Amino acid sequence: MASATSRLAIAIAGAGIGGLSAGLCLARAGHRVEIFERAPALREIGAGLQITPNGAAVLERLGLGPALDKVAIRARAVRPTDGWSGRGIARFALDGGPYPYRFLHRAALIELLADAARDAGARIVTGQAVRAARPETGDLIFETGEPTRHELILAADGLRSVLRPLITDEAAWFTGQVAWRAVLNGVEAAPEARIWMLPGRHVVTYPLPGGRLNLVAVREQSGWAPEGWDHAEDPARLRAVFADAAPELRALFDRIEATRLWGLFRHEVPERWHVGRLALLGDAAHPTLPFLAQGANLAIEDGWVLARALEAAPDLDVALGLYAQRRGPRVRRAIAAAQANARNYHFSGVSRRIAHLALGAIDRVAPRRFTARMDWLHGHDVTRNWPAIARMTGHSSLE
Repeated sequence: MASATSRLAIAIAGAGIGGLSAGLCLARAGHRVEIFERAPALREIGAGLQITPNGAAVLERLGLGPALDKVAIRARAVRPTDGWSGRGIARFALDGGPYPYRFLHRAALIELLADAARDAGARIVTGQAVRAARPETGDLIFETGEPTRHELILAADGLRSVLRPLITDEAAWFTGQVAWRAVLNGVEAAPEARIWMLPGRHVVTYPLPGGRLNLVAVREQSGWAPEGWDHAEDPARLRAVFADAAPELRALFDRIEATRLWGLFRHEVPERWHVGRLALLGDAAHPTLPFLAQGANLAIEDGWVLARALEAAPDLDVALGLYAQRRGPRVRRAIAAAQANARNYHFSGVSRRIAHLALGAIDRVAPRRFTARMDWLHGHDVTRNWPAIARMTGHSSLE
């Protein structure tokens, strides 16, 4: 195999946040990068996202902080809220760390990353659907057109990756949660994420630039329609599910004109993330439930770590092994924490009352304690400590 210290011809399947972030990091490192996207154009509609400080650490290191501030809102706090009464339970600050916590529309981040990747030399090809790959040769096979050969292929094509089965054959499974999402126009809100908690359900709302409000509603559900994972949904059904919610929250549901319902699926994080010249990245490797806002942030981290691993190791196989070794424990811990949040948001009965009282007490007595428990996640900076990795692998070209 080609030396990982040389400049590789790299193909990335998928131009989402993970694929574009990886493409930017790899192009900045001098690799020849092509990103293939099945959609006819780069567009993401209808959803906001949260860039937490761990994702921001990478984007800031890439010089994108000022551009992010032009299209994002800096978050100040998270507010757990009783979804029945609308009463605020607590308020915990989010603006005290070295990197900002931001709210923005997914489309804005896609555009920013695509522009930066192109400026770094990456080539983005739309309307080109990947059908398969030959990991042993680096051939990428499209639904139309001739195969192309690369020294490394990254599967960044999401939860339902067409390339992941070449590494592991475990199928995704339904987690017992379904979700709706919507963006409301003309809603002014404080720069805070509100978590509206009800038995078996919750809603997260936060503002987006331009007077918009992002809304994601989740409920527990025992089964899922087998014919698909994403369906058009009548907003009236969503309103019925939350008919007992606080008046303020119901008023937001009344403004929704169109929404989609999708099942939340997961698959196990594999022990091995690569075979031959093919490696996994982002949701193709580690999809997580959206209860810690980490899907995009973990994918952004992946791109940086992969680029540095390729510099730190003497050959491709060792580099890809180092990448998985560095990422596996972290993403597994984040996925477990997100799963735990699903339970915490959905308490009922006495457990619900106790949990709300505990949050209120923490807010009054030791508010830093709430955010400090997530320092392992939000305070982690994957851009640090790479010189030690280089020395460990016997390669010292890193800064």
